[in-house]
Amino acid sequence: MPASVVDFPPTRIASRYLSCLRVPEIFILQGSPLMGVLYAIARPGVEHLAPIAILVAANILLVAHIFMLNDWAGLTTDVADPNRAATVFTSRGVHRREMSLLVLFLLVVSLVLFGRFGPVTLGLAVAIAALSALYSLPVFNWKGKPILNSVAHLAGGALHFLLGYSVMSAIDSRGLAMASFFGLSFAAGHLIQEIRDYQSDARNAISTNAVTFGRRRMFIASAMLFTLAYVVLFVLALRGVIPRSLTFLIALYPVHARWSLGALRAGLTRSSVHRLQTRYRALYVVIGLAMVAALFQ
Repeated sequence: MPASVVDFPPTRIASRYLSCLRVPEIFILQGSPLMGVLYAIARPGVEHLAPIAILVAANILLVAHIFMLNDWAGLTTDVADPNRAATVFTSRGVHRREMSLLVLFLLVVSLVLFGRFGPVTLGLAVAIAALSALYSLPVFNWKGKPILNSVAHLAGGALHFLLGYSVMSAIDSRGLAMASFFGLSFAAGHLIQEIRDYQSDARNAISTNAVTFGRRRMFIASAMLFTLAYVVLFVLALRGVIPRSLTFLIALYPVHARWSLGALRAGLTRSSVHRLQTRYRALYVVIGLAMVAALFQ
């Protein structure tokens, strides 16, 4: 078939937009709400596939909106960053105005889909979008405000789990207890990202926690949050809030701690911190799969 037929303009336009998506990050952030809806159901069945599919679609759009808003708002500093300049959306042929329209479109469609689940779920989605705006938009600039940026991620991580939980259940003490694990993990992971991006943020005068308080201190703070997250997960399993069989997941903590010490000994370089990110994310994939498998025992 002739190339002129296959490669028509709409395809090229869609390809440019899709190339701006942070696909790995968007994929990773499907875990929290998906875990929320599954644990709200308790015994997932075929009849739940439709609402879960709508939830996943809505959340993909919401997370894509969050990342694209961050990229749109941080264009100036990203262009000046040698680690990011080659991947900014303008280098992919997407203009700033086009990106702003796409960001708005993603949010609107996402909220329309979340609205199908009722006011509580819609309200949680709006709250997550609001935290994203506070963090990314220059007028608020929570990204450059120490502590507040971590508060945004702590709250955002918890709300993201509750977003899925609310689809099939009222928000209760069980849901809030489980949400604390995801909030702590998300806040800890954000500090690791700040440490990874320390040099770029310092060069652009962005006052992240790592820039303000130092990489080593924030690495210790992150380790404490991760430790607390593992403890919360263990206690939840021990008390039967989640299946008791999941108490074995505490055995992953020494592995996480060892990898963290390795990054610390390496001097918290960008490469060593990035390697740590890849490793602990793999551990969280194991945790997620175990939590899902436990529902079908």
